[in-house]
Amino acid sequence: MRGINAFFITFILISCSRGKKIRWCTVSEPEQRKCAELAKSLVTVLPPAAVAAFARVSCVRASSTMDCIDKIRANRADIVTLDAGEVYSAVKQFDLVTVAKEIYSDGGCILSVAVVKNSSLDISSLRGLRSCHSGIRWTAGWSLPLGFLLSRNYLSWSKEHPLSHDVSGFFRASCVPGAAALAPSLCTLCQGEKSYSLQKNSHCETSHSEPFYNSQGALRCLRSGHADVAFVDHLALESIEGEDAFSLLCADGTQAPLSHYRSCNLGRGPGGATVTRFNFRKVSQKFLLTVQMLFGKEGQEVQRFQLFDSSLFGEKDLLFRDATDKLSVFPDNVDVSQVLGLDYVALLKSLRHEGSSLEDSVMRWCCISHAEQKKCEQWALNINSDPLVCVRGLSVRDCIVKIKKDEVDAVSLDATHTFIAGKCGLVPVVTEYYGKIKQSLSLLSVLPSVVGVAVAKSTSRNTLHSLHSRRSCHSYMYSPAGWLLPYRHTLDKERNSSLPCDPNQVYNEVFWKGCLPGSRGNLCKVCLGGTGEATTKRCADNHNERYYGNMGALRCLVGDVSGKSYGDVAFIEHHSLQANILNLNSTGWAQGWIAADFELLCADGRRAPLSEWESCNLGVIPPNTIMTRPVLTARVYDFLMKSQETLASNPNLHFKLFESQQYGESDLLFKDATQCFVHTSHVDYRSILGDGFYRHAESVFNCTHSEILEFCNQDVCSIF
Repeated sequence: MRGINAFFITFILISCSRGKKIRWCTVSEPEQRKCAELAKSLVTVLPPAAVAAFARVSCVRASSTMDCIDKIRANRADIVTLDAGEVYSAVKQFDLVTVAKEIYSDGGCILSVAVVKNSSLDISSLRGLRSCHSGIRWTAGWSLPLGFLLSRNYLSWSKEHPLSHDVSGFFRASCVPGAAALAPSLCTLCQGEKSYSLQKNSHCETSHSEPFYNSQGALRCLRSGHADVAFVDHLALESIEGEDAFSLLCADGTQAPLSHYRSCNLGRGPGGATVTRFNFRKVSQKFLLTVQMLFGKEGQEVQRFQLFDSSLFGEKDLLFRDATDKLSVFPDNVDVSQVLGLDYVALLKSLRHEGSSLEDSVMRWCCISHAEQKKCEQWALNINSDPLVCVRGLSVRDCIVKIKKDEVDAVSLDATHTFIAGKCGLVPVVTEYYGKIKQSLSLLSVLPSVVGVAVAKSTSRNTLHSLHSRRSCHSYMYSPAGWLLPYRHTLDKERNSSLPCDPNQVYNEVFWKGCLPGSRGNLCKVCLGGTGEATTKRCADNHNERYYGNMGALRCLVGDVSGKSYGDVAFIEHHSLQANILNLNSTGWAQGWIAADFELLCADGRRAPLSEWESCNLGVIPPNTIMTRPVLTARVYDFLMKSQETLASNPNLHFKLFESQQYGESDLLFKDATQCFVHTSHVDYRSILGDGFYRHAESVFNCTHSEILEFCNQDVCSIF
């Protein structure tokens, strides 16, 4: 077997390397020694033909990781392993490419943790303290903890200056290796040697010659008493001796032992990756595959050299993190967002990792139809706040994708889509409030819900249990009232025991045909599509489909303007039902309809007037929630509060944030029943939904294929 592998290695090197020399960039003398030992070991264990073809590994000494990026770009070095934050800069700003990623025992990600010695501290009381960070723009030491502090509004960022400027004012003193050029005040605690010579200067550099560099150095800074808190990755915690003297600061304001890092951390992000020039990627891929086959954890020559062990060289994490289990070598043309993840890339953009842009000064709201776009544009004209830009999405699900991709910033989501967005890593900002205004709206207990109802014409004889082969009208795909709640009731008494757990299958088996916008097949045959400026294909998952939403499902129930294309039952929300019935007349959609022409179908088989919705409904629905990426919560909240205050102080304005009828629809951007917003960014989305609704949604999606959840579950911690 060993001979076969030797032949395989020789074949790879001769056929792919063609005598190329690998110049590995190192940032300290210990790393230089480990690199030299790797080069020596390769010559020792490789067959002579492979050595001739592969030449030798050359170790190029640099002053810092940034210097390595410059050297690789200038063809004075070839390859280096960087923190994910530096990987992003190397790819986006210096045109390098990623060729491999470190994989640890838990996968390809790291957790950011805040380590302290003082038991009286909590995560909200760090202002004015001393801090040590693994490196500027590094994942665990910079981007994740600062993103967390910004999302909770513990740290304020004026955006008039770089983030490093406001961080230097937040902490009393710091050591952030690599920050000297951005904010020298972030280097006051660093201990490296100062020199006017670039090669001799190690003060505040991303080099092992700076004693407080990387996670190990930040912990050294804390242990030595120079700092009050150290922001590091969880992989470094294993090296702490006397761990009882240290604690982690948790997101909920408590402290926890070091071993609790899985539940007590400030966020999760990608681990380290190896970069090179584009034209050197194939050589680098083959080289990394070879050295891993020889010297990895299970390598053939691991007794000669250990690629992921630095203990013999007087430092930790040389060339690679010592906690690395293996390298995952990428195929060609892998985008950086696939390597680092959409959430992390969006975070870096929000922190202006690439510098400032026009997007930093505007609020981008997601709209899903021509009518919503018109209302959003009127909103933009009537407020005094950050400029509002209205971005068109295809559906609510598409808005969630756009937020993750940093193409828009926020959208209001119904309860089911709040569940989906929470699973996708988005967080609440505010929740819509539908009751009477009270003095204090800070507690979740004051948030009124709405209910889902089944509505039929009073002239029909249907009950909720006799809907087989009838025509159905649903507000839209994944809506709580139109999709999530109805299926759990006995819609077909004779066949209920044999029905599946997937709502889409249930509706296809029970109903002859219907209109469920966003669906396909028979459940689109009653839909109409859009006309005029809102022209769209039939069954589109937005207001351009005339049978979309609560208003649309009511139109579906009474039929189009010719009296044709109608349903026998409409699954909608009870709020604004009376107003929507009046709207049928005022818009000319259908003349003469009044509330008495409709009845509710109750879960117990009876029928009831619309006024009895409290006792005759399909279930309670939590309120809509405005959601965004974590780092934007404070900014979106500030924008919404300014909007609300501006509009409240000008009651004579023609524009109303919570009214939609002048645009020919209902519930545009927000529910028309909304009275105001309630601040909920401090609350987990699961708490807003409530355990009962959350468990119901979870059970449905466990047996229902969902492309949006599949998209969100592409986790960089486990891929490749």
